[in-house]
Amino acid sequence: MHYVSTIVITMQSTIIQIGNSKGIRLTKDILILSGIQKDVDIQVKKGEIKIVPAKKSIEVPEFASVSEASFAKDWLRPEEEEAWKSYQSDK
Repeated sequence: MHYVSTIVITMQSTIIQIGNSKGIRLTKDILILSGIQKDVDIQVKKGEIKIVPAKKSIEVPEFASVSEASFAKDWLRPEEEEAWKSYQSDK
């Protein structure tokens, strides 16, 4: 008979300001345990953000990286912040 041991680490963190964005700090132990090294896939649904190692690296076409700046103009506005509030926790 084989037994599988699962290690679960529970950690509380605070959302911090990082430039025009927000983020959280992850400890080295959490990153090691998760197997995440660099690239990640982020899945979002109301009340939950799931971060997993990226399945594979995708080459970004030049037009996509150029359009990122134009998207930032639309996304980094107070109206957008207000629109996303409904997806934030009520803590």
